[in-house]
Amino acid sequence: YPQKKMTGRTMIEQRQIIHVVDDDEAMRDSMTWLLEGEGYRVACFDSAEAFLKAYRSDMRGCLVLDVRMPEMSGLELHERLDSLGSQLPVIFVTGHGDVPMAVGALQRGACDFIEKPFHNEDLLSRIVRALELDSQIMARRQRDGAISHRLEQLTQREREVMDLVVAGKLNKQIADTLNISMKTVEAHRARVMEKMGVRTLAELVKAVLTVN
Repeated sequence: YPQKKMTGRTMIEQRQIIHVVDDDEAMRDSMTWLLEGEGYRVACFDSAEAFLKAYRSDMRGCLVLDVRMPEMSGLELHERLDSLGSQLPVIFVTGHGDVPMAVGALQRGACDFIEKPFHNEDLLSRIVRALELDSQIMARRQRDGAISHRLEQLTQREREVMDLVVAGKLNKQIADTLNISMKTVEAHRARVMEKMGVRTLAELVKAVLTVN
């Protein structure tokens, strides 16, 4: 399990970093001071391009992203990250006139936005939510990976039996469809349940639907 530490407001995982992308040096400095004072780890970037160069698909934490920047805007960076399959939660920092753009970004999957000038407490509460979302995304990824690994352990026949079980077929129907005995179906079913690490049919259906 990832190590966690307590900040002033929440449990955060060791690998979670708040990535601040803003071309305004004073804004980067004040955010760093605020966030590090709360016990968070912070990495600052002075442009969208600089962050893109540093970006890795396994980054954890969240992204605090200014909407208006020269060259590549925050919105363009968000679109690029989206095309790269990034799931890093994004909080947009906007000026008053940028609110419609920020709302559009929310519809395209951004986590939140905050208007300048903002109260520190408002930013901190959004960051807590974004880090919680990041933890949920990571937990879901790990769970899906574990289920996929278990599915790979099934033989072809076990997979066929499982697919029919999940489709709601009775043992007799499965036996007829696959031209095998009821006893063989029962044996395959038992092995499927064991390999998938589930105890009930409902758990099996849920696991299979999760990764399909």
